[in-house]
Amino acid sequence: MEERDWGRASDLDDIAGEVAIAGIGETAYTKASGRTAKEIGAEAAERAIADAGLEPADVDGLTFSGTFADFDVAAFHEHFGTDHEIWSSPWGGGMAWAATAPHLAARAIREGRARHVLNVFPVAWATQRSSMTGGPGETHATQPLKQNLEVPFGWFPQPVYFATIARRHMIEFGTTAEQLGAIAVAARRHANLNPGAVMHDRPMTIDDYLSSPVLADPVKLLDCCLISDGGAAYLTTSLERARDLRQPPAVVAGVGEARLTGRNGHWSQQRHFTSTPQVFSAPAAFRMAGITPTDVDVLTVYDPFTIVSLMQIEDMGFCPKGDAGRFVEGDTLFHDGGGLPFNTHGGLLSHAYVLGIAHVVEVVKQLRGTAPAQVPGAGVGVYGGYTGAMASTLVLRKDV
Repeated sequence: MEERDWGRASDLDDIAGEVAIAGIGETAYTKASGRTAKEIGAEAAERAIADAGLEPADVDGLTFSGTFADFDVAAFHEHFGTDHEIWSSPWGGGMAWAATAPHLAARAIREGRARHVLNVFPVAWATQRSSMTGGPGETHATQPLKQNLEVPFGWFPQPVYFATIARRHMIEFGTTAEQLGAIAVAARRHANLNPGAVMHDRPMTIDDYLSSPVLADPVKLLDCCLISDGGAAYLTTSLERARDLRQPPAVVAGVGEARLTGRNGHWSQQRHFTSTPQVFSAPAAFRMAGITPTDVDVLTVYDPFTIVSLMQIEDMGFCPKGDAGRFVEGDTLFHDGGGLPFNTHGGLLSHAYVLGIAHVVEVVKQLRGTAPAQVPGAGVGVYGGYTGAMASTLVLRKDV
């Protein structure tokens, strides 16, 4: 276990090469659709099961978000009309857990508790927004510490948090608005190539970015993620079983997870204000996979704000700490010739805000060779999950 005074990596069993993602499913990604998250989750589940060439009765494992439990075992049975026994865990879904759900599946498969494990995560936050419910703002506003010690002083909501972090990064490392804009422009460029992206038909230049409204200096509107309806799912099984199914396996090569320690659960309390727990998570996942950052062909990370992408890129070891601003300049993040093809579906910034589950699906597509913004010869892909107090890392590779 790697540990410093502010964070540590979790001890995870080595599952390298034991399991693979054999099916993926996505719904339409939209603005307000009028649909419920439960309906969206059911559609994503249907499509992932079909993609793997299986039937609902073949699914005997389910991971989902216990915090946003919109598609749990009861919902699965209700939708598919099934009643068989299903192993389940509420520690799946999206965000950081979109990366660690395959580890849960691997353990369940290893122990004989399941054979085909589905991970599902849907949101209908764009639809809920009109009633002032749902979304990250409501979730944060219900936390007692924030209600009493942050909101009264104006340190709320998310754009304010990350404006503070971005300004500190600028002061410490010389990061510029143009460098943050390079991340937003790359995300939009990839979304423009992706017919399923919410911002597919909305081109953006660096001048558009620089002239966009300031929400909380230095964070601009185009530094921020979307609010969307949509969902995705993926199905994990043993590598041997995956080889017998319909799609090329995306082999789970490594998984990492890390948390902040002590009283660091909120951004206002974090001592290493311009770092993320990827400092601990990514090296652990890369060790399990037997790779280094230079082996990664495509990177997707949870990107609610451009500064979060920037910090994760450097914390995962793709460049020295503080150098990410210079690293991302130019075409570095582009899918077609960049040194680190990044969020090639458009990410939370320009694809859809479905909290990381679509990032994993994008990596699988890249390894299959079916992504709209396809990276030539992609053989190793990584997803970096993030919640603030937690980070996770999933390494997938082509079957060889």
